[in-house]
Amino acid sequence: MILDLQNIYKDYQQDKLVVPVLKDVSFQVEEGEYVAIMGPSGSGKTTLMNIIGCLDRPTSGNYLLAGEDVLKCRDKEMSDLRLRSIGFVFQSFHLLARQTALDNVALPLSYAGIKKKERKERAAQALERVGLGDRMTFKPTQLSGGQKQRVAIARAMVNNPKILLADEPTGALDSKSGEQIMDLFRQLNDEGVTVVMITHDRNIASRAKRVIHIIDGMITEEGISQADDMFVGEEGISQADDTFAKEEGISQADDMFAREEEPQANGMAVEEVGKEAENE
Repeated sequence: MILDLQNIYKDYQQDKLVVPVLKDVSFQVEEGEYVAIMGPSGSGKTTLMNIIGCLDRPTSGNYLLAGEDVLKCRDKEMSDLRLRSIGFVFQSFHLLARQTALDNVALPLSYAGIKKKERKERAAQALERVGLGDRMTFKPTQLSGGQKQRVAIARAMVNNPKILLADEPTGALDSKSGEQIMDLFRQLNDEGVTVVMITHDRNIASRAKRVIHIIDGMITEEGISQADDMFVGEEGISQADDTFAKEEGISQADDMFAREEEPQANGMAVEEVGKEAENE
């Protein structure tokens, strides 16, 4: 068992009002599965992704990641677990503009303390794996949207994580590029990679081997009738939409990933981070 979430609740405090976002969420994911978590805006799927990705803690419940009790981890332990176990793929890529594809993919390895030579070798292998062996020296401005997302997937995979966690991975792509990315996810899954994908798009969700529907913070597994009722128009309207209207925009995962990739809070510009990684 790679993921085991039991009776997960998540509440947010707004002044004196307690807003429940996740309500008794329980499900499991086996190693090697390809699972989509699908729901409309405001359904709680981004909050659930943050918890799965060890970016946030639930208000109550139990969460085991590859047998480790996540909720007993201190912040540093949770950060280490996230680095070892989860590869993130986001809609907006989060690539360093002044670094090559190779350097972008190698960046997580510098955080993990891997020496420069091995970083380069592993990053090159990861780019070859996603079909970009001939684009290693290209910078993001020289790549198409689909190629940027392939670089992001290579970066997510370079640490050999237990789970590939993708948040709306085709949302910024045209339909052709989106199809290519979905084919790549299927290829990686066929190779044994566990994939958990967050999406509001039922066509994208249908590419997974199992779909978990989330509506108003509660899940319905393997069923589509309830989700079809809620998806009136492109996005369903849930009670949480008014309160959490920003959930489909910049998520907490995006914010935290940006801080890891671009630690400007420490007075360092993005290009300086890349230079530090080069010099190590």
